[in-house]
Amino acid sequence: MDIIEFTDNYEDLSTDTGFQFKFYCERCGNGYMSEFRPSPAGRATGLLRAAGGLLGGMTGKVGDTVYEIQRAIGGPAHDNALKEAVGHIRKQFHQCSRCGEWMCDNCWNTERSMCKQCAPETHEELAAMQATATVDQMRERVAQTDYASAINVTDTAVARCPHCGSKVSGGKFCNECGKPLIARGTCSRCGSENSPDARFCSECGERLV
Repeated sequence: MDIIEFTDNYEDLSTDTGFQFKFYCERCGNGYMSEFRPSPAGRATGLLRAAGGLLGGMTGKVGDTVYEIQRAIGGPAHDNALKEAVGHIRKQFHQCSRCGEWMCDNCWNTERSMCKQCAPETHEELAAMQATATVDQMRERVAQTDYASAINVTDTAVARCPHCGSKVSGGKFCNECGKPLIARGTCSRCGSENSPDARFCSECGERLV
């Protein structure tokens, strides 16, 4: 009995008209697709279906004949097409002796004769480590830099002007209407400033409104 060598990194794209297979690298997912190989059963199916359409009443018999042809020819033809595709495309891949995975040239460490997953290339790893370290050091420097010294963090901050409703980005006065962003109630008796919603002076108790 003939045996068919197969791999787990392929997808069967075959249809009732022919055979085609897609093989991919198990690390990056890229790969190759075999050429479409027409199926003898597919050609016969097309002819019989066309004949069935012309003969009308023989549709049922034609359908049975198509099924029998596919059973007789489709199985062996599919096996042969798969065997041929595996033999043709396997030269584009390398099987790692450590993990057993199939890899493309880009994911294969030629110097170590193993995949880059099991035996990473040192210059690639070094470049990646340097880039990661650079980002980490930049993050530390940014965290240690003072960006808020010029920002007033004690006064009450507002997002929109209480008078005209315009969006503001800091400061004491609205850049649209010019009115103060923080309206304070000034006591007519002692001159103290109070919050806008205060009804009595917080210093002398004078009624504000």
